[in-house]
Amino acid sequence: MAVLSFFAGLILGSFFNVVIYRLPRGLSIVKPGSACTHCGHRLTAAELIPLFSFARQRGKCRVCGGRISWRYPVVELLTGLGCALDAGTSSDWAEFVVGVSFFSFLLVLALIDLEHQVLPNKLTVLGLGCGLLFSLFGWTLPFPRSLLGALVGFGLVFVIVVISRGGMGMGDAKLLALIGAFLGWKAVFYVLFWASVLGALGGLLYLYITKQDRKTPIPFGPSLAAAAMVLYFFL
Repeated sequence: MAVLSFFAGLILGSFFNVVIYRLPRGLSIVKPGSACTHCGHRLTAAELIPLFSFARQRGKCRVCGGRISWRYPVVELLTGLGCALDAGTSSDWAEFVVGVSFFSFLLVLALIDLEHQVLPNKLTVLGLGCGLLFSLFGWTLPFPRSLLGALVGFGLVFVIVVISRGGMGMGDAKLLALIGAFLGWKAVFYVLFWASVLGALGGLLYLYITKQDRKTPIPFGPSLAAAAMVLYFFL
């Protein structure tokens, strides 16, 4: 199951790349088909094989030679590994579905926030709804705990937003509400604490490497997502 889930995850990751690129730009994720972002060349089936096509074409468009972002194979590989990990740790199919869904929302949101510094409502609200719905199905927490987790997650960041006057955004509040719906209210505090640690260390490293000043905005979504993934899969 882990091996099959890995290959299924590679395909899923290919779709996630479409979402990551198109959703922040207001483009349809359904049509038109995938194309080179440089010359518009419509990709063939042979050019859409996860990992293999990127390696075979040496990271370049077959027609114009434009560079293909490393994000594409990285997202495919991460999704494959995430699905394999979930398959190896899940006790039944319901837990597997929950794990893949949670991981998918976190990964896509983190990468969109990292590139565009925005957490789209279409994804955060959908993820929050899935978390509450899975709870109603009896696949995760009891529904009152899931709902409380969502409320605490949103409310906690909302208070920080008001106090800091923009130090965090409402997208972060919705993301933490999503995390709370899946993991419960206690996990919200753990995630926020470790995300703050990761964000501080990552932010300092980013500013040092890029030689930018402290006024440079640094997205917090990736830190929240990373802390939530570690808590869900390893703790």
